[in-house]
Amino acid sequence: MAKIRVGLIFGGRSSEHEVSLQSAKSIYEALDKDRYEPVLIGIDKSGVWHVGEASVFFLNSDNPKLIALNKDCPPVVPALVGKDRALVEIGSGRSLGKIDVVFPIIHGTYGEDGSLQGLLRMMDVPYVGADVLGSAIGMDKDIMKRLLRDAGISVASWVTVRYRDRNRAAYDNIVEQLGLPLFVKPANLGSSVGVSKVYSIEELSPAIDEAFRYDRKVLIEEFVQGREIECSVLGNDDPVASLPGEILPNHDFYSYDAKYIDENGAVLQIPADLDQALIAKVQETAVRVFEVLECSGMARVDFFLKDNGDLIVNEINTLPGFTRISMYPKLWEVNGLPYSELLDRLIHLAIERHARERELHRSYNA
Repeated sequence: MAKIRVGLIFGGRSSEHEVSLQSAKSIYEALDKDRYEPVLIGIDKSGVWHVGEASVFFLNSDNPKLIALNKDCPPVVPALVGKDRALVEIGSGRSLGKIDVVFPIIHGTYGEDGSLQGLLRMMDVPYVGADVLGSAIGMDKDIMKRLLRDAGISVASWVTVRYRDRNRAAYDNIVEQLGLPLFVKPANLGSSVGVSKVYSIEELSPAIDEAFRYDRKVLIEEFVQGREIECSVLGNDDPVASLPGEILPNHDFYSYDAKYIDENGAVLQIPADLDQALIAKVQETAVRVFEVLECSGMARVDFFLKDNGDLIVNEINTLPGFTRISMYPKLWEVNGLPYSELLDRLIHLAIERHARERELHRSYNA
């Protein structure tokens, strides 16, 4: 049988660019080359698309602080017309051939927020992960929390501040409402970029300024004292949840450095030490969150577990980290689904969803 050509799209103009490169490298190495022909498609920090071979595309690939995309690799553009829906090399106009399915692994802005998913849908190419709506909802923590709250799912209390209102925010009232300490974070970002833990009212304004560097909408969120529990979800119409895992950070909170730079930044306890009743509660809630937020393919749902047993949803990640030490694949490994087989499953879920969408009528026939 012919190999499936998998386009791995990574990098991008997000502050999570380097994390994306690490994820893409891990996926490339794990794909079964007897079944798949991976095509590496890197987007540099200025937004230019490139293609290249793994041996030359990833610079400083063994250093998470210095890993970079080689911008000397040939630039390309995605083709929106033509039977191949392929990539075209800039200058020569040469088509690089049909891509059967895309694995987008751009974390954060322009990759996890529905932007890239919309382009891929226009190209009529199957792609891994949530669709346009699910991606956009999952990325915007404000909208996400509103939908979960309206569905009766517990979330941490929060206040939203938009850029236009930054000088009118009543800090005293916010602190009185949410207490101290509290968290300040960009509404549309991940990997703890731009996130600050605030211990006093004097620290609130600088933390908000820092978050506004990354987004025009900022969340100020109550601090929830509890264990950090994460659960992976996999599927389309009938999603299933993994055993939960627990983050035991060695930093003040699970920051960017703790996740990706400091190898001792956190301990991942997989599976989490929970009784069967709590495991079932986490799994059931994770699947419900996945469905309420219109997700498909995959997602990781993050919780706080309070001492009294209350389970608070922190957020959902529709394109979670995918390095070999990332929580999403590690949780499936303890469920008996190895990394490479997980990639198989995700690719086939993408093809399955695309086939069902193509069955829909796109014109009116009386």
